[in-house]
Amino acid sequence: MTRQQTIDEAVTRNLEKYFRDLEGTSPTLIYDMVIRAVERPMLEVVMRQAQGNQLRASEMLGINRNTLRKKLQQHGML
Repeated sequence: MTRQQTIDEAVTRNLEKYFRDLEGTSPTLIYDMVIRAVERPMLEVVMRQAQGNQLRASEMLGINRNTLRKKLQQHGML
């Protein structure tokens, strides 16, 4: 049986690949790139688990409901 990869291991592996693929080119905006790549799928999964209930989803995420709503709007998920 193979071990499931943790989220942090997946991020590390993909960032290392990103730097290899740059082939010497200077990286920019890495923080924004990673947040965009992770935030939307996280919101999609949590909203499904919360059955669309924003209050429950915000509690699961540990953020204010207004913050969640803002993030959902930013990702075109409302």
